[in-house]
Order: sequence, then C-alpha cells, then structure tokens
Amino acid sequence: MLFLYKINNSNCTAFNCNFAPSNKTTTHTLKMIVGIIGSGAMGAGIAQVAATNNCTVLVYDSNAEALSKAEQKLKTDLSKLVVKAKLTQAEAEAIITNTTYATALAQFAQCDLVIEAIVENLEVKKQVFTTLETIVSSQCILASNTSSIAITSIAAACANAERVVGIHFFNPATIMPLVEIIPALQTNNDITLKSKTIIDSWGKTTVVAKDTPGFIVNRIARPYYGEAIRIYEEGIADFATIDWAMREYGGFKMGPFELMDFIGNDVNYKVTETVWQQFFYEPRFKPSFTQKNLFDAQYFGRKTGRGYYNYAPNVVQPEPDKNEMLAKDIFTRILCMLINEAVDALYLKIAAPADIDNAMQKGVNYPKGLLHWCNQIGAHVVLAHMNELYNTYQEDRYRPSILLKRLAQNGELIDLI
Repeated sequence: MLFLYKINNSNCTAFNCNFAPSNKTTTHTLKMIVGIIGSGAMGAGIAQVAATNNCTVLVYDSNAEALSKAEQKLKTDLSKLVVKAKLTQAEAEAIITNTTYATALAQFAQCDLVIEAIVENLEVKKQVFTTLETIVSSQCILASNTSSIAITSIAAACANAERVVGIHFFNPATIMPLVEIIPALQTNNDITLKSKTIIDSWGKTTVVAKDTPGFIVNRIARPYYGEAIRIYEEGIADFATIDWAMREYGGFKMGPFELMDFIGNDVNYKVTETVWQQFFYEPRFKPSFTQKNLFDAQYFGRKTGRGYYNYAPNVVQPEPDKNEMLAKDIFTRILCMLINEAVDALYLKIAAPADIDNAMQKGVNYPKGLLHWCNQIGAHVVLAHMNELYNTYQEDRYRPSILLKRLAQNGELIDLI
C-alpha cells in the first residue's frame, strides 16, 4: 500500500491549498474599515492591532460599561508605550483616532471585515452572524475569533456562508505573532486567501488550519496540560516540580501549571471540554477532575488570585523537587505525548508541517517545532515511549499515531518544507 506522509512544496497541490506553508509576502498595510464585536481582552487587542495598522476600527459591545472600560484601557496602555518609547505620541494619537466605539451593530454597514470576539457559545455567535448579514455589504468578510467552536457551524447560520472564516488570534493579540486562518467547509477559497493577506499585512504570522476541533494549537497543546495533570494526580510530582522539569529540561518558558494560571483555568478547562466533546469524547482529550474542581471553585489563576498556585500577597511559592532523573522522566513523557499529537495532526492533514511547527512555536512559545523535535529524537524513540505508556495503562489516551508507527518502521524523517 502506498502511503504518503511527506508534504512539501512539490506535492502540496495534491491537497486543498489550505495546506500550503504560510510565508509572509505582504509588506504593506491594507487600509480598510474593520468592525470588532466584543470589547474584552481579545476584542480590544485585535482592535488595537488593526488600528495600529492604519485601519478604521469600530468596536461594538452590548455592555456599555465594558465598552467604556476598553476605551480607557486603550488610552492607558498607549500612554505606557509612549513613556517606554515604544510608540511616539503621534503614533498613539493616530491609533486612538482610528478607533471608534459603536453603540449599535447598524454602524458596521460600511465595514470590509468584521471579527467577532465574544463568548464561546455557538447559539449566541450564530445570532450575531445572522444579524450582521442584514447590515454589512455582500463583500464584507465575516470572521470569528473562536478558539474551539467549528467555523462550519457558525457559517451555517448565514445565507452567504461562503464569506465566513475563522481568524483566531492568541492572547495578548497585540504581542502574540500567530494567527490561525480557518476556512469553514463552506468558505470560498478567495475569502481564505484575502483574509490571510489582510492579517499578514498587519505584521502577524498566519497559518492555515482545517476546521477541526482546536484547530492547530489548541488541539496539539492539550497533552501539555492534560498529561501534566495526570502526572500530578498519580502522585508522581507536585505542580512546582512538574513546572520546573518542563522549564529546566525542555526549555519551555512556562511550565504547564503556571501557564494554565496565566491563561485562566476557566478558559483552559472550557477549551479542553469543548475539544473533547467535539472529538466525540476521544480519550486523548478527556478533561480531569482536577481541572473541573478548580473551575467549580472559580480558582481561575492569576486573574482571581488563586489557581494551581496561590497569588495572594506575601505567599511563598512552593519549591520544586530538583531530582534530575524525575525531571527527565516528566519531560520525556509530556514531550512524547505532544509529538504524538502533532504527528497525528499531520497524518489527518490538519495543516502543513511548516504551519504546525510555526503554530506551536509562535502561538504558545514552544522552544522547538514538535515535528522538528520528532526528527531530532527519532520517531522510533518517541514510539517506544508511547508504547511503554500504552502497555502500562492500557488506555487509548496513549495510543500511538499510525503515522508515528510508519515513520518509525521506515526510519524516515518528516519533510518540514
């Protein structure tokens, strides 16, 4: 049986163009009118990025108080950047001038692009998109910043579903370079390409992903959190030791528990739960009781002062057990789970190899691309660790990807071009 697991420039045309590696070619900003729905952290961040790139931006929120806070926060943040000499006063004033706060969606009539960044609720999003269609022109691109809801499901609410696309920024949008472009099943290819061109012109690094649960980053990153929690629940190591192991041996900027506290355990748990449900309860993505308990207790992390760690003033953080053998075992276990997930995403053609590695490095700051890491370690070594875990636990959670098996059997490297 012929099995193609290499994807490179020469054979990429065999697949949908969505899998072509993303390279920024646009060097100029495309001036346009951009509508942002939602003035929370993500919406406000995306609005600032667009306004910084000379777009006319309208920010709408149904909550007038939230809208007022977003306006004040933008001014405060820009003032700090001016003080730090990261912006000139003129540049800051231009961003403020470019940003208008809308009190009704009807003000979006002239928009060229609208990006929705509201609550992760499919029915609410559908209602918003249905309303938008009656307001904007037929040429306006309708995009969702959702991190876990299928773009195809959102597009299904629209009469013209072909102009709906996912444009997923990472928090904070003003700093994180990665943006995932996700065409729905219905999306016209020209809309995908135009959306990518626009976001590239804003100085972001775009990757194109198939519309599957979690897209690239939120799918592949699940084991970084889930396996760390499993190690903790088994009593192998505590939070501080696991975090130290991943920083010390893996070179990760943040350990899984401090990263979950930074992201917010409300967000992380809900993404985990959504990905698990949308994969028809695939064991690899199953949430943990530890996650749910923190969510129920509203221990959301830094923003609430309590998460996996206690951030109250004068609280002394726990010291890790700096046992090098233990640290190496923790790191190896989590890394092999991550690599297996990345290889499986490649097997299922979620994205091109270069986009998968780019996404994990620029979306969640991994020290290396996971597919590149697989090549360095050797697929046979990763497979041996996965088989050991599977044989020990007899759970599908540790099922090796069929592509990992084939890579190991043939002694092949993944073509990362």
